[in-house]
Amino acid sequence: MTAMSATLPLIDSTSAAAPARTKRGILDVPTAELRAWLAERGQAPMRVNQIRRQVLANRAVTFEEMSDLPKPLRADLADSFDVFSTRVERHLSASDDTHKLVLRLADGGMIESVLIQDEGRATACVSTQIGCGMGCVFCASGLNGVVRNLTAGEIVEQLVRLRNLTDPNSTNPDRASRLTHIVVMGMGEPLANLDNLLEALAVAGDKNGLGIGARHITISTVGLPAKMHKLAETGKQYHLAVSLHAPTDELRTRIVPTNDKTGLDAILAAADAFFEKTGRQVTYEYVVLGGLNDHPGHAKQLAGLLAGRKAHVNLIPWNDVDGLPYRRPQDGDIQTLIDTLRRAGISVKVRKRKGSEIDAACGQLRRRAETETNHRDTEAQRRPEKTSS
Repeated sequence: MTAMSATLPLIDSTSAAAPARTKRGILDVPTAELRAWLAERGQAPMRVNQIRRQVLANRAVTFEEMSDLPKPLRADLADSFDVFSTRVERHLSASDDTHKLVLRLADGGMIESVLIQDEGRATACVSTQIGCGMGCVFCASGLNGVVRNLTAGEIVEQLVRLRNLTDPNSTNPDRASRLTHIVVMGMGEPLANLDNLLEALAVAGDKNGLGIGARHITISTVGLPAKMHKLAETGKQYHLAVSLHAPTDELRTRIVPTNDKTGLDAILAAADAFFEKTGRQVTYEYVVLGGLNDHPGHAKQLAGLLAGRKAHVNLIPWNDVDGLPYRRPQDGDIQTLIDTLRRAGISVKVRKRKGSEIDAACGQLRRRAETETNHRDTEAQRRPEKTSS
């Protein structure tokens, strides 16, 4: 997940833990079902689009705000559904208007989402699963495995909640008045939940939805070749980012255990096919782990692996995570990687290390929120009940 800016004053807004809820969020109700529900109440099918437009375009957060709907219908909607199925469990914001949310889902699970605002862009970084099953050894998101896929509505809700943090009346050239970009780099493996993700991105890209073009959307994957081919066959101009992290199968399997089921050859072939089908340059993400994958030999192997490909490499110096034994690489080792790749004609960039003091590495804030919630629940159970005298 993209991290937040460091050395900035922060606001930490934390809500009390909420019990699991039974009402669905309105964005997760299928069109046919909502149309039938409306028909039972004598309402026209056009109300479906009105309701969704209020949430997606007009930033309504309650049914009562939907002033173009009859008042009795607003009350019926509130009785049967929630506008959002998620609740904000924790909200951290920085003075540069970067925001990180921990959202509690209807079943009590938690996910993370981030809004990054910079140079007139507002980028939403969203999750696709509760936890992650890929087992990357450096990532806090997968320390407890994967719980479940998110629904399309839960993915869209993240986008809407982050969009609602932008200022629609902004005149600051460095601050967008709406979402402009999406990166699917939060918790989970996006291609393991591809169908729901594509459904959510269709809403994001619709002119009556969030109006974000496919070329402004990046989907990250650890490398699931069959799903990469399926994504390419959609014909959508999404940008693909492959989490590579190592130049050989032996090392990559140590870092990304699922590599033993795929292998680099199949992943790179699928990435090549994606480029051939879409014409979109593939980005290769490389988390640099000090002493593990940052030797000069690794740099030469990586350059050889990607030579001749239309590729861009994002080097990501590792952020320290409590409980994990890895360390940040030396600046000189990162520079060797950069120089070696550039000499081979490969585009490369170092992603800035941001927000380490606020648990900005993917999954850290969610884990802390879960730990603190569990501690509160345990303490509450231990307290003797008060009895009246």
